[in-house]
Amino acid sequence: MNILVTGGNGFIGSNLIERLIEEGHYVISIDNLSSGKEENCVSHANYLYTDINDINVLDFKADLVYHLAALSRIQPSFNKPDETFKSNVLGTEKIMEWARLKNAKVVYAGSSSIHHDPYQSPYAMYKYLGEEVVKMYKKVYGVNAEIARFYNVYGPKEIVGDQENDGAAVIGIWRDQIANNKPLSIVGDGNQKRDFTHVDDIVDGLWRIGMKDKKHKDAWELGSGRNYSINDVYEMFRSKFKTQCKYIPDQAGNYSSTLQVNDDAQRRLGYDPQDRLQKYIRSL
Repeated sequence: MNILVTGGNGFIGSNLIERLIEEGHYVISIDNLSSGKEENCVSHANYLYTDINDINVLDFKADLVYHLAALSRIQPSFNKPDETFKSNVLGTEKIMEWARLKNAKVVYAGSSSIHHDPYQSPYAMYKYLGEEVVKMYKKVYGVNAEIARFYNVYGPKEIVGDQENDGAAVIGIWRDQIANNKPLSIVGDGNQKRDFTHVDDIVDGLWRIGMKDKKHKDAWELGSGRNYSINDVYEMFRSKFKTQCKYIPDQAGNYSSTLQVNDDAQRRLGYDPQDRLQKYIRSL
């Protein structure tokens, strides 16, 4: 199968490409390296370094498109609303139009942030609008497209750094702080809960959505079905690294809980996510 992966140099994209290449698919990645890294390239995959808004330069007959490219994370979007809109909304329209002309199936990477007030941040709003673009193309143009909503993804190749400049999530932020002998920063009171989902489970869910012919009227939810408070996760890190923490003021757009409760993917796709968080932290 000929497969296009947008954001293929990123955390989730590079893990997905590894599986697709192992299965013998022909894969092209498009990535502007705004957050993806060349070191995430996978042997035997093909890479085009340009913005998804310039997708028309790619003359490729794709059977399937995994649209993962986006400016992710809530906090950076407050300072980059224009860039976030261009990537997450306009870029998605460009991909859907390209896929319509190529008669390709699309799997769009949505976000569990849709379950919260989308007006809380540019990121949440623009991921919501991205979903609406996909749904419009399904209804108006008959494009074969499915939406996969991610929860809090962690695992190999995750971004390690700070949130503002690197777009790292909490585990990547803490890994960076440990490397620099700093206390782990906990936002707010640390009681907010997150559904931490290993990237291997995300990849498996994406594979099932892309390769199977199951349709969803809304979206497939890819979470673990279990959540931990940030304080709980800190205790896992403290047990491993003997590190201290510091509490910092709460941040705009920081919702209280994420948790996959819709089990359509489990029932209809055979999706079987595992709780790997503590084991992963111990492996660091």
